[in-house]
Amino acid sequence: MSRNYGPKCRLCRREGKKLFLKSERCYSSKCPIERKGALPPGQHGQRGTRRLSDYGLQLREKQKAKRMFGITEKVFKNYYKTASQFRGETGKRLLQLLETRLDNIVFRGGLVGSRTIARQLIVHGFCLVDGKRVNIPSYQVKPNQIVSLNTKGLALEMVKKSLTKKPSAPSWLKRKAAVVKIERLPERDEMENDIDEQLITEFYSR
Repeated sequence: MSRNYGPKCRLCRREGKKLFLKSERCYSSKCPIERKGALPPGQHGQRGTRRLSDYGLQLREKQKAKRMFGITEKVFKNYYKTASQFRGETGKRLLQLLETRLDNIVFRGGLVGSRTIARQLIVHGFCLVDGKRVNIPSYQVKPNQIVSLNTKGLALEMVKKSLTKKPSAPSWLKRKAAVVKIERLPERDEMENDIDEQLITEFYSR
């Protein structure tokens, strides 16, 4: 399945929750979830929704996580296969792999307002890892590595606006000015709370 280039707000309405794909718009009164509620898009979305089966719940949870992190079906499935090769909880390891993607680090560190913007900055070569340019959004950042932006990246208006806000990075990240350091791998309660990784594991274990 290819990447979705359509209206991002429709994805939030389809999943019934904010996926925070549109930066400041998601926090404002312009957000469709705030104005219209969590009605699915399209003419059939106005009708009452049926109760989902177990498979339907698992599918929707997988779709929600995939869309939240902005990755394709093939990439998401590969992340699951990689996570299943580690000892311990597969679901937790899956979330750790997603959380330590470079585009997520740039977003969670508060350098930009969304993962979409983070991917754009990385692809255009504005992002540095340990002082070296990295233009791959899926790059896996390891503990003790440092993520920053180059001079051109820091000069962007959207970056300046994000940096004026009080840092709200999770405890496994340490941000000072426009530099983010990965202290360690995140624990489950420090990752996305809106994702039920058990349902995703059940979906791929069928």
